[in-house]
Amino acid sequence: MTRFLTAGAIALGITVAAAAQAEPVVYDFDPGHSQIVFTYDHLGFSTNYGMFSGFDGRIMWDEADPAGSSVEVSFPVRSMMTGWAERFEHFMSEEFFGASKDDMVTFTSTGIEVTGDDTARITGDLSMNGVTEQVTLDTVLKKTGQHPMMQKPWLGFEATTTVSREAFGVGAFAPAIGDEVEILISIEAGQAED
Repeated sequence: MTRFLTAGAIALGITVAAAAQAEPVVYDFDPGHSQIVFTYDHLGFSTNYGMFSGFDGRIMWDEADPAGSSVEVSFPVRSMMTGWAERFEHFMSEEFFGASKDDMVTFTSTGIEVTGDDTARITGDLSMNGVTEQVTLDTVLKKTGQHPMMQKPWLGFEATTTVSREAFGVGAFAPAIGDEVEILISIEAGQAED
């Protein structure tokens, strides 16, 4: 927990005692440097990859009490990148998502358990394809500090989790095509403007 409590305080040039009295601060995702990569097994022959990027999100960062922080993110299902147009169209078809341009993926945190100097478990509600399931993100605080170009406080996190395709109603061809989808998340966020 020490890094969660002190790294941001050092970066912002304030003492831990002063931070303890501070209110949570809003940080907006940097869409150019935030990605969600997912992987799944294809018939045992290969591991396939996809990505979401360029999305919006917000962190309420409480550096004095990281467990009191929160995160929200949303992005269109159809912003998925697969590297192959035919695969994308298959995923968006009725066999999988049946996604229109307005269908969204959302995540809203419901709790944070600090587990180490720079680690935490973030629990929240993941919604997609008309289904909401609770998931837990194993999260690492990579860095807090002043962004050298943006000249304002910045945060960097990475997180991992695994979800079931079938749980979200997109389990076509499971288990031949793996039901488990591994997710790697890398987020940068900058302090919001007043």
